[in-house]
Amino acid sequence: MGDAAELEAVLAALIGLGRVEIHENGQWLAALSGGQCEVRRQGAATLLHLWSEEHNLVRRVLRVAERSAERVVLEVQRFGQTRPGTLEIVCAGVERPAQRLTREKFRARFRQMLAEQFPDEQIDSLTTASDLEHSLSGCFTRGLLHRGQRAWAILGASSGEHAATLDGSLTYGLLWLDRAREHARRKVLAGLRLFLPEGAIRVTCHRLSALEPSTPIELYEINESRWRARPIDPRDIGNLATWLTPRRETESTLAEARPAIEKIRVLAPEAISAGVSPGTCEVSLRFRGLEFARWHSGTVVFGLGEERHELTPRNGKNLQKLIQQLATFRHPLATDTAHPLYRLQAERWLETVVQADATQIDARFDPTQLYSQVPAFAAGDRGVIDLLGVTRDGRLAVLELKAAEDLHLALQAVDYWLRVRWHHQQDDFRRYGYFAGIELQPKPPLLYLVAPGFRFHPATDIVLRYLSREVEVTRVGLNENWRRGLRVVFRQ
Repeated sequence: MGDAAELEAVLAALIGLGRVEIHENGQWLAALSGGQCEVRRQGAATLLHLWSEEHNLVRRVLRVAERSAERVVLEVQRFGQTRPGTLEIVCAGVERPAQRLTREKFRARFRQMLAEQFPDEQIDSLTTASDLEHSLSGCFTRGLLHRGQRAWAILGASSGEHAATLDGSLTYGLLWLDRAREHARRKVLAGLRLFLPEGAIRVTCHRLSALEPSTPIELYEINESRWRARPIDPRDIGNLATWLTPRRETESTLAEARPAIEKIRVLAPEAISAGVSPGTCEVSLRFRGLEFARWHSGTVVFGLGEERHELTPRNGKNLQKLIQQLATFRHPLATDTAHPLYRLQAERWLETVVQADATQIDARFDPTQLYSQVPAFAAGDRGVIDLLGVTRDGRLAVLELKAAEDLHLALQAVDYWLRVRWHHQQDDFRRYGYFAGIELQPKPPLLYLVAPGFRFHPATDIVLRYLSREVEVTRVGLNENWRRGLRVVFRQ
């Protein structure tokens, strides 16, 4: 190895060019971003010390493998190891996105945590790279742990991810478990270990109860201040918040609002529908699914998006103009199918089409008994419309509607199915006045996934394979131009 001072000068010049990245054996050491370096002699050895506020690294430098104005590749050796590795210091030029940096730092800490917490198992690989072909997201760190011939697929995420991303972790976990069977080669894949940050496990715990028990899945909660993961028993986590509004309250609200809303519905009775928003005393007025007005305590406000105006005798014509605009652009035979009013809230439009003729989905349905967003729960707008119906012989049926491809459709549907089953087991539907005059079967609800035929995500098949046999799923594919009339093209 050459002079240590010379090597330090080379590295200092490289760092002086601006942003640099450190890669060891091909892996980006994001925790060393913005750090410092020192080269020193220790006997006959040349040591390279790299450090930052988050990470510290010391390597013995064997030789300079490559060198240029923007890149230095060193052959290095870890203490206690005989096999050499490579350490690359490269001028990055363009700043990495902050989210990417956060994920790479998590991957490094996650690796260290796994090594400490599972000392008898070896880490085969850990990556945050996305794999679009297999629908694997870069939001998660995934890899394999093994001991002998027994391996576990692992998937983890940091607290820096959005809540919706963390709620979808089980979908990505099952996809990685399926994909990992190929990566495990000759090893026996025992199952999946999911690692989620504190406070982000409730949705995943809830959904795990719908999976086939023969699929081993271990759930861990990460404390990122101590970098320890504790195992979680999903049975110790209570049910998610879910409730039913008594039908008499819903009907009372509709009756109180009827004089005001009927004056509006008469302007387009075939297109305007009214319904009570879950958990409120407000009535939503929708034009083929798109909300354009809302009634509350005798007052009507109208408009699209954030622009709302209270309805008065002086601006009644403005409401009429809005409805005329909707009638033009939000019509099944509209010529401008790219217009925003035609495209907005497609799931809601699909809901109105299905409600108008639910027997198209299954001839056994009672078309007079179909409820939207019942039960309700505090999860916001998931982009999926839930309908709850019943067959003529009293079997509950959950319908999940999606107008566009959605990776998470299957488990979102299962989420709702679990809530319906729970209320059914408590006899809540009878007690709260739903399905009057119908004796409900004690069997678990049926589950229907309803979407245009070419809009089912390819990952849906993989996820469905892991569901419990108790969940009876039927996929219903619709014609692509369903706005012009509902037609079922396949049932699976």
